[in-house]
Amino acid sequence: MQTVVVGTSGTTADDVIAVAREGARIELSAEAVAALAAARGIVDALAAKPEPVYGVSTGFGALATRHISPELRAQLQRNIVRSHAAGMGPRVEREVVRALMFLRLKTVASGHTGVRPEVAQTMADILNAGITPVVHEYGSLGCSGDLAPLSHCALTLMGEGDAEGPDGIVKPAGELLAEHGIEPVELREKEGLALLNGTDGMLGMLVMALADLQRLYVTADITAALSLEALLGTDKVLAPELHAIRPHPGQAVAAANMSAVLKGSGLTGHFQEEEAPRVQDAYSVRCAPQVAGAGRDTLAHARLVADRELASAIDNPVVLHGGTSQAEGSGGGRVESNGNFHGAPVAYVLDFLAIAAADLGSIAERRTDRLLDKNRSHGLPPFLADDAGVDSGLMIAQYTQAALVSEMKRLAVPASADSIPSSAMQEDHVSMGWSAARKLRTTVANLSRILAVELYAATRAIELRRGLTAAPASQAAIEALRAAGVEGPGPDRFLAPDLEAADAFVRDGKLIAAVEPVTGPLA
Repeated sequence: MQTVVVGTSGTTADDVIAVAREGARIELSAEAVAALAAARGIVDALAAKPEPVYGVSTGFGALATRHISPELRAQLQRNIVRSHAAGMGPRVEREVVRALMFLRLKTVASGHTGVRPEVAQTMADILNAGITPVVHEYGSLGCSGDLAPLSHCALTLMGEGDAEGPDGIVKPAGELLAEHGIEPVELREKEGLALLNGTDGMLGMLVMALADLQRLYVTADITAALSLEALLGTDKVLAPELHAIRPHPGQAVAAANMSAVLKGSGLTGHFQEEEAPRVQDAYSVRCAPQVAGAGRDTLAHARLVADRELASAIDNPVVLHGGTSQAEGSGGGRVESNGNFHGAPVAYVLDFLAIAAADLGSIAERRTDRLLDKNRSHGLPPFLADDAGVDSGLMIAQYTQAALVSEMKRLAVPASADSIPSSAMQEDHVSMGWSAARKLRTTVANLSRILAVELYAATRAIELRRGLTAAPASQAAIEALRAAGVEGPGPDRFLAPDLEAADAFVRDGKLIAAVEPVTGPLA
């Protein structure tokens, strides 16, 4: 099993995926343990002073004006976790919660939060034991971090609330900790606040969406190439010199991928041999690299934002080493309030990705519709049916695809354009980044299904072009799809299982794996 070592300087997207999806074990580096202890020393020194320091000896948010006496501070930390664990709605997926907890641990280990080393170790122990706190869909406004989701995780550290064990059974968290020999933590000054105040949920979902979308954009190039081939289109529009004069990098990559898939095709170039020859292909075919390319460039920007956030330490207040401040502790260290918890940078790119993915799904659906329309498919049977009229073919598969596209368009409305004031107007502008991340997860799942329907239709259409030879890469894709249990042309049958199998084929990267031995690596 892979081990991820958490240090003081952030983490990587690959490490997030390894912990969230692959169950990688976590270790704290010696450097991180030392930084945790040093930051804790600063907080302890401040806690001993008579002057109030936000997050250490005061209330929180709109209640920050009250100075909390030493004997109430442990209760204050417990109370903030309990009161903020106020989520509602369905449970969030296990991988999201693991990413959320791991990214919070990443910030805690930076030495800028004032959390004790033993608290950080308990966070690692819970993840390593496969214990997953129950976190609910609703409760984060994406400012002051993902407060409610992180609070439900912190509640588990205290041995309270509910959590799911490695066997998938939900139990009281205290029971699960006891079963795995993990002692609940007794929170001290600032620790409760430090466990709640970060963009970790929305960031974790961004990182996983980027990984999924990278695969789906390559998939979309393959399905677009298959549709072009099935429609007897021309691959001349993919020539590198055409894309060099409009030098968007993603566009060139998409065109190159499509060209690689179509190499050696006996179906392309027949568009002028018809009774009513085409001068050029429809936009949904001809402009596929431009649309997929723009999406790829959006991915690149989002990845840059994610990498910066992965290198960040998000908390309020933060522990800084050196300098002067009214909130100064031992060795010149200090605690400062800040606004780094605001989720705007992450929220914006989450929404941007939803827009790009919706457009990619939309253009894929338009290509599918052309394959099914006998007036625009250039010789294919209506709806790719075996005996049109008796058979309906893929008519309703396209309905399903259209419904998915319609939902994606609704989900493309930016969540980050909204803001609802909270905490008695102290937190009067919020990012709604968690909401942006949640709808992006639905968008990504829908895009996979849409591309699966295009794949299903395009491969069927190619097989109906009898007498013409598909590209070797296309043949490899068709053979692999059929081997996965997705049937080819024939009389009407129960379609839902075929479409679900095609979606799994796309989602698991099997289409790319089938094609790349012929094309070489696709970017």
